[in-house]
Amino acid sequence: MAHLVASVMEVGMESVGNGGLGFRAKEDIALDLLKFVAGSTGFGRATVPSTGFSGTAAAKPEEQINQLLDLYSRCLNVVDGKGAKA
Repeated sequence: MAHLVASVMEVGMESVGNGGLGFRAKEDIALDLLKFVAGSTGFGRATVPSTGFSGTAAAKPEEQINQLLDLYSRCLNVVDGKGAKA
């Protein structure tokens, strides 16, 4: 009985794993690229308010989300081989 359950689980895992492997791998790579770029540049980091003139206003959360989604889209285009859109 245990062998039957194990073989059914293996077949199920193979069908799930092969179904969208290429597409999922590209998404994962694009997400890793987004994390790298964001971490390297400080993109999306909250700025600590300071006394005095900072020169730029902090982006609203909605703007930050849109910027991150745009960056993810650009990363996905790069991974797909379409290049980054300017």
